[in-house]
Amino acid sequence: MPKLSTSKRKELDRLAKRRDQQIDLSDIPEIKRIPSDAVIGKFYRPRKTPVTIRLDADVLAWLKASGEGYQTRINEYLRQIMYRRTRTTK
Repeated sequence: MPKLSTSKRKELDRLAKRRDQQIDLSDIPEIKRIPSDAVIGKFYRPRKTPVTIRLDADVLAWLKASGEGYQTRINEYLRQIMYRRTRTTK
């Protein structure tokens, strides 16, 4: 992203100091329901951290057999487990 000018930075700082009650939301339509084609997390991109992990050879072969993107699939599998565990511990 390009750097902000000093005037833009000051404007953003001024806006950030406003209280929620001072923000006019009258021109924003209320969301009555979530569309059925909505994708949760579509625009959320968490920061990735490189790690080294040791996997059994057969597990790695199984992951790679599905084609490219096995690291993304590992991340997704772990995320699913994380969500299940955080829901059950509450």
